[in-house]
Amino acid sequence: MATIHSSHTIFILIILMLTGCQTDKLERISYNSQVAGEERDFYLYLPNGYELSDKNWPVMMFLHGNGERGNGKDELGFVLMHGPLKEAWVYKRDLPFIIISPQLHMFGMDETVSYLQNRDTTSIPNRLDEGIPDRTPFSATAEPLTGVQSELADYTTLPNGWERVEDDLIGMIDYVIENYRADSNRVYLTGLSYGGFGTWHLASTYPDRFAAIAPIVGWGHPELMAPIAEQKIPVWAFAGGRDPIVRAKHFYPGLNKLEELGHKHVRFTNHEDLGHDTWKRVYRGDDLYTWFLRHHLNADTLGQ
Repeated sequence: MATIHSSHTIFILIILMLTGCQTDKLERISYNSQVAGEERDFYLYLPNGYELSDKNWPVMMFLHGNGERGNGKDELGFVLMHGPLKEAWVYKRDLPFIIISPQLHMFGMDETVSYLQNRDTTSIPNRLDEGIPDRTPFSATAEPLTGVQSELADYTTLPNGWERVEDDLIGMIDYVIENYRADSNRVYLTGLSYGGFGTWHLASTYPDRFAAIAPIVGWGHPELMAPIAEQKIPVWAFAGGRDPIVRAKHFYPGLNKLEELGHKHVRFTNHEDLGHDTWKRVYRGDDLYTWFLRHHLNADTLGQ
C-alpha cells in the first residue's frame, strides 16, 4: 500500500530538498544507572528524515574508548570525540541510523589514568552552524610492519569496562525501541578500543539482540564466542597492524574459535599501515555502515 502524505508534509520535503537543510537531532536522555545508583544521560541521535517519516529506523549503539569516560552529565560531551556519532552530528554525514551513545563510568580511573586527569572540555568537537570543522589527520605510527602470529591473551575483558554496565546498555536499547520508531530487527553494535572489548562482551551476553557487530581495535577472547556463533551474529572486526596497544595477534584465537564453531559470517580487516586510531579510517568510510544495513535479525545473511 502506498504511503499517503499530507500536502503540508510534501511541501516541507520539497523545501528541505531545495535548501539542503539538516533535519537530524541530538537528544540527551536521562536514565537511572543500575550500577551507580545515580541519574546519568546518554546521547540519542535521530537521523535526517526521522521526524518526517513513519518508518522504523535501524539502531546503532556505539561504545567509546577509555579516554571518553565521564559522569554522564557535564562530561557527556567527550562521547563526541570519536565514532559514528561524531560523523553524523559534528560532520553532518547522512547516516541513516538512530544512534545510542552512552558514557562509561569512571570507576576510579580518573584517579590513576593521566590522560583522563589532564583532559579538558576545549577538546570536545562542536557542530558548526555552517560547514564542518577540519578533520584531524591519521597516519602510520612508528611501529614497524611485522608478520602476525596468533597469541592468546589471558583476559576476557579490560578492568572496569563496559561489562559492568551491561544492564544499563540493554535498558537503553529497550527504551529506544519502546519510545522511538526503531527497528528491533536491525540493532547494530560497534565500539573502539575499550568499546571494542565491550562489543564482544555485550554480544556474547545478549546474542539475540544484535543483527551485526563491529568491534574495532578490541579483540574477543575465545571464551566469549560460543553464544555469538550459535546465534550466527555477523561479525566484522578491525585491527591496526602497527597498533602497540591492542596487538593484531590477539584477535586470531577468538576469530578462529568462531570458525571452529561453524560460524560462517566472520570478517577481519587488519589495517597494516595504521596504529591504535584505526577507528578514524573505519568510521570515516562508508563500508561499515553499508555492511550493517545488509543484516537483519531472523533473516538470512544478505552478504559479507
